[in-house]
Amino acid sequence: MADAAGKGAQRVLIAADKFKGSLTAVQVAERVTAGLRRVVPNLEVEALPVADGGDGTVDAAVAAGFERHEIRAAGPLGQEVTAAFALSGDTAVVEMAEASGLQRLPKGVFAPLTASTYGSGELLQAALDAGARTIVFGVGGSATTDGGAGMLSALGARFLDKEGEPVPPGGGGLAEVASADLSGLDPRLADVELVLASDVDNPLTGPKGAPAVYGPQKGASPDDVETLDEALAHYARVLEGAVGAKAAELAAAPGAGAAGGIGYGALLIGARFRPGIEVMLDVLGFGPALERTTTLVITGEGSLDEQTLHGKAPAGVAAAARAAHKEVVAVCGRLALPPEALGRAGIRRAYPLTEVEPDVAKCIAEAGPILERVAEQIARDFLT
Repeated sequence: MADAAGKGAQRVLIAADKFKGSLTAVQVAERVTAGLRRVVPNLEVEALPVADGGDGTVDAAVAAGFERHEIRAAGPLGQEVTAAFALSGDTAVVEMAEASGLQRLPKGVFAPLTASTYGSGELLQAALDAGARTIVFGVGGSATTDGGAGMLSALGARFLDKEGEPVPPGGGGLAEVASADLSGLDPRLADVELVLASDVDNPLTGPKGAPAVYGPQKGASPDDVETLDEALAHYARVLEGAVGAKAAELAAAPGAGAAGGIGYGALLIGARFRPGIEVMLDVLGFGPALERTTTLVITGEGSLDEQTLHGKAPAGVAAAARAAHKEVVAVCGRLALPPEALGRAGIRRAYPLTEVEPDVAKCIAEAGPILERVAEQIARDFLT
């Protein structure tokens, strides 16, 4: 138990990501706050919900004070959806999953060959229309594997077949691309700082490329994976004819394979790739919040596992907090990391919901109340 005596006012920072499928990052912060204050009633708590560029990124920006803007945009199958981006001054946070994410598909439906990122391009266009000069483009949670062709089309590019007709939407249609014309791209893109924020650094194609690594999560069969990989490789070759050797270089660059290759499309229009959590911590004002923290940082996400250590939000929060000599604990639904791995990541201890309630189904269904009980234990261990 940590001895809080003589520390003066205690101040805790909650900087956790969502528990996918049960709690948003905002709800995680609310539940943890409630549990902490049950044990330490007058505790000063600052909540800064975080995200790593994937789904929930716009919500995290709005919770940090950005203004939410909604538009009607094309979903991954072309159906109209309401999608949002966040704006503060001339900085926008655009989340591709808002328009092109898996959650935009009907329940139980996948469309690995035909899902399009066109709506993500419409979101970028809307951010430009709103006056954005810096756009943080968070990518992840996509339903798509179209190399960003849909997004680029929404921004003015043209991808035509040998008959001079637009190719069908989705990664499968890219096998038919005979010519690419990027001359019609929105000219404002040249004057905007576009940051590609992602937690993955895969190339576009090959054994570590978007189709092979992430296609199966989007319903792609082994045959679909092969079809998509060949189609994306063909797409990159056609783009080489349109924009030169940089098209091939960018296809191999880190982040090109992010979110079904939308990273490649973003790199083609001048985006700079950065780890998503690093970008979001900057945008959300994590540094100043950390300076205001005197006692403890609480981070977390639904599952703390090997993936967490490779660019996910809790690892980014812990690294920044450790650099500032702050103690960090984590909350999670499920824990699949040994204490030594947590320690190396800068996390003193993790508190999984399953420690309180071993029934996983119950943990998912009743995540909020169980998380409050977990937070009570954190308060007893570190704040009393």
